[in-house]
Amino acid sequence: MQELIQKLPKIELHSHLEGTIKPDVAQEIARRNSVSLDKDLFLNDGSYAWHDFADFLTAYDSVSSCLRSGKDYKDITYEYLKECAKENVIYAETFISPDHASECGIPYDDMISGIVSGIDDAERDFGIIGRIIVTCVRHLGPKQGLNVVQTMVNNPHPYIVGFGMGGDENAFTLEEFAPVYKVAEEAGYECTVHAGEICGPESVWDAINYLPVSRIGHGVNSFKDEKLMNELLKRNIHLEICPGSNLALSIFPSWDAHPLPEIMNKSISISLNSDDPPFFNTTVGQEYQNSAKNFNLDIEDLKKISLMAMRASFANSKIKTLLIEKIQKFKS
Repeated sequence: MQELIQKLPKIELHSHLEGTIKPDVAQEIARRNSVSLDKDLFLNDGSYAWHDFADFLTAYDSVSSCLRSGKDYKDITYEYLKECAKENVIYAETFISPDHASECGIPYDDMISGIVSGIDDAERDFGIIGRIIVTCVRHLGPKQGLNVVQTMVNNPHPYIVGFGMGGDENAFTLEEFAPVYKVAEEAGYECTVHAGEICGPESVWDAINYLPVSRIGHGVNSFKDEKLMNELLKRNIHLEICPGSNLALSIFPSWDAHPLPEIMNKSISISLNSDDPPFFNTTVGQEYQNSAKNFNLDIEDLKKISLMAMRASFANSKIKTLLIEKIQKFKS
């Protein structure tokens, strides 16, 4: 079964590019840029050190601070897609944060051109297709969100396929971000938003009522509201689920407590994702393997998840058709 899962074509829809930087890569880039990373950022085994959600965000920002150029973005994009390709991920969308880049003094155009180069090189070398979702940071507020979305709309690139938002779910209201998302929607971009991860079902209700989203980042706490679950199914809203991340951040205490089976039983569209892989000691492949083991999913269930993910992706119709066919042809 493990070998079959390894061979299955997989899709990733929810990763944060800055959160995919492995510790050794972060240290290498920091040395290159003469950036001093706090020794407390690493455990003795070389992995990242953090204790709770707030601590994780601080560690994430510290790691991001090693980036100084478009070349750095090119390198981390290539590394991430290379690791994905090893596990037969055939398509990956990653969230990028212009706010993080700006804080490191990297202009938007340099960041995008670096990421695009990394995507092109990875597709040439490994056959994996990578695409970009530009995100704003919720706790930086709607005004800054407007700056980010306007920059995205004013500087289009075919690899930028959507708009989203991460950050502190408790900051501001999603209604306040409606004008931000309207800019993206009117420019033809598909949208997603983090909701129902730290906060409850009301967070997801706000997302689907105030924002033009077809996907929800996480959305796992939707299971607490039967009416919401029915609404997600009715509106065909896709949930980008990251079980390993949920457990690492103590959203749920154990695999047994995770609601993925309940959500799947409702026939809601879902994908399995790594979120911030080295921080949570996971990969896309491990998410498939662990879900099979802990949720009693067989290879056909996992194939169905890959198909749901590809259908919910923001890829253009040509890529979608091509990759859906590739998944469908997979024989278990």
